[in-house]
Amino acid sequence: MNEFICGCKKSLPIALGYFPVAFSFGVFVVSSGLPLGLATFISLTNLTSSGQFAGVSLMLSQASYMEVAITLLLINARYSLMSLSLSQKIDKTMSTVKRMIISFGITDETFSLASLQEGTLSFQFMLGFILVPIVGWTLGALCGETLMNYLPVSLQNAMGIALYGMFIAIIVPASTNSRKILEVVLVSACVSVVFYYIPLFHVLSSGMKLIISTLSGAIYGAIRYPVRKEHV
Repeated sequence: MNEFICGCKKSLPIALGYFPVAFSFGVFVVSSGLPLGLATFISLTNLTSSGQFAGVSLMLSQASYMEVAITLLLINARYSLMSLSLSQKIDKTMSTVKRMIISFGITDETFSLASLQEGTLSFQFMLGFILVPIVGWTLGALCGETLMNYLPVSLQNAMGIALYGMFIAIIVPASTNSRKILEVVLVSACVSVVFYYIPLFHVLSSGMKLIISTLSGAIYGAIRYPVRKEHV
């Protein structure tokens, strides 16, 4: 129980940071005309901010199931790598079922903070560590979609740009600190601009455009900056 409480306390700042973003997600879902309760359900069963925003956007654009699946696979593929890395720090005797439970709560923030913890990470610690962020994320979405109608119209409209603000907050600092990331972002952006302005590509759905743009940047990065064997 002490380790569980310790895990909860360690991840409390993450939960507090998640709340406003999840609140924006709840507002975004309801303002898009989707059913009340959907934002909370999505947030409770998924823990991926960018993936959730992108998934709902694709739903609104009537993308196919395959397009949604491929896009979210590309966006969330990093979590599998984080889980593999974090598996080196968890208790070696932990069962597969317990590993699957804690893997549900692995995000960019929980992975970074858990990686900094000293010693072996027990199941009790990790359970508390992921529980609080999940509650913060889900509660934020619930408040966002239920309180949306009580917000001023100007604030409701401002919430509509939360998705773009979130992606800018992720991309700009990383691009500023790394030329490699900047080049990958520019390649993906250029491909997206070509799709938008050239009529020849208007036959493609928005989901397919997103997939191709993302893959273009990833392929460029893999070819331009390959990982050498000594760095693996």
